[in-house]
This record gives sequence, structure tokens and C-alpha cells, in this order.
Amino acid sequence: MTTLTALYESHLPSLKLLARGKVRDIYEIDHQYMLIVTTDRLSAFDVILPNPIPDKGRVLTTVSNFWFNKLRDVIPNHLTHIPLEDILTDADEYHQVIGRAIIVKKFTPLPVEAIVRGYLIGSGWKDYQLTGQVCGIQLPEGLQQAEKLPEPIFTPSTKASVGDHDENVSFEKIVALIGQEMAEKVRDVSLQLYKEASEYAKQRGIIIADTKFEFGVDDEGVLHLIDEILTPDSSRFWSADDYKIGTNPPSFDKQYVRDYLETLDWNKTAPAPELPAEVADECAKKYHEAEIRLTH
Repeated sequence: MTTLTALYESHLPSLKLLARGKVRDIYEIDHQYMLIVTTDRLSAFDVILPNPIPDKGRVLTTVSNFWFNKLRDVIPNHLTHIPLEDILTDADEYHQVIGRAIIVKKFTPLPVEAIVRGYLIGSGWKDYQLTGQVCGIQLPEGLQQAEKLPEPIFTPSTKASVGDHDENVSFEKIVALIGQEMAEKVRDVSLQLYKEASEYAKQRGIIIADTKFEFGVDDEGVLHLIDEILTPDSSRFWSADDYKIGTNPPSFDKQYVRDYLETLDWNKTAPAPELPAEVADECAKKYHEAEIRLTH
């Protein structure tokens, strides 16, 4: 994997840089469109790590675009059909980001991370052990780690700035932020997206334990799916072959890196520690396997 070229940060002088997020660099094209570059940066515990995961950005772009197209009948999304070469006419800029850049419509993002959990793991498992609940939602007694929930649950959080931690909130808080009708629409669409994606992924030997969606609205207030969707960065993917209740199943996503970081004496605030090359390479392999299983 080390032979792959990594892109930690993009530089496109022909366009105005709007923002560098945890993973994505966003450029303005005009009042209607933006160009989003998915870099090889990796964030864990909401902190950007100092070294990239080779080819990760291309994998995320491929997987995300696959899902956007597959699920477009559920909800419209921000993708356009504008070719990259129409926007980046400079050859160096074009080749720097080909395969990892998309041209999208501009929408007003909602201040919500729409998280759906289908299995009891991660912070949800910790919450359940203490309270019998996950994010305020009461669950049956006696569930085990990694057990499938009776029904997927919607556990939203508020979006944090880069370097800050997202905060789990109640559905009522989301209603207060975006209104009852929009909050219900976000919840219902998120659960439908998760259900359809989970059924497809299961056929490919992947369990989607949990995932998050982000949404925006156009000038008419119509809800659209934005950012990324059902990637190894925004989801917890398990191999169906290795799945076992009562354990923390190995995953195809950055949970592998999180698990490594948990072994270190690090307080989960910037600056993050450097990843050993073998950890970065193993993470890259997991991303590639998820791409192949889902999209080929």
C-alpha cells in the first residue's frame, strides 16, 4: 500500500478555497456549485491525524458516489453531471484530484448529524451498560455487545466545528433546531436509507452496524442528501463472516485506527499522534476491501 500516492491537502489556485474540513477541501465554483475534494486525511475522535491513509479519498469518493446513485430514488442528493475537466482546465490541478473530486450543487446544510444505529456498539454500548438506554432511547434488558437492535434507532447529534466533538442530542433538540416537520423527515429518510443500504450490504457480506447522514435544503426548502454517504469514514462496517455477538467485531473502517489509538496515552485532543506505517497501511487495506465488496 505504501506505493500509493497520498493527498493530505489539495491546492487548486484556479478556484477559491472555502474551507478545509476534517477530510474534505471545499472550493467555490460559482453561486450554484462547489467542488469538493476528498483528501486522504483521517480524523479520529474528531481530531485530524498528522499522516494520511493512502488512496483513502479516492475510495471514499467511489463508495459515496455508488450509494448516491443507488439510493437516489429515496431522496435527491447534491451530485451533478458536470465533468471535472470542465471546471479544472489546468492539467496539474486536474490530475491532482481526479477520482477524488466531485462537483455538487450548493445547499444550506442542516446543523444535524443524522446517526442511525442498527447494532449495539461503541458509545451506544457504553451508554446502554450505564443506563439501559442509547441516547435517551430505552432498550430491552439483557442485550449484549454488538447485538442487533430490535429496530434501527435514530440518535442524532449536533455538528461540531473542526477540532470540537459532536454532541449527542435528543430528537426534541433537533425539533427545536430545524422544526418538527423537517426533523421527522430527516429521521424517517435516514432510517429508510439505512434499511435499504443494510439489506444490500448484507448480500455483499458486510453488516452496517451504524452510519451517519448529512442533509441540506435548497432555496425551496427541499431536503437533499449531501457530504458523503455510507462510506468507511461515516459508517461502521463489519464482515458478516466474522460477526459474533458479545465481542467488538473487526471492522472495515477507521475503527481499526480508533482501537489502536485507544492503546496509547493520548487525551484525544490535538495534536494527534503519528500513526505507524503498518497501521496506516492496514487501514488502507480495510477501506479497499470495503470498496471492492460493495461496488464490484
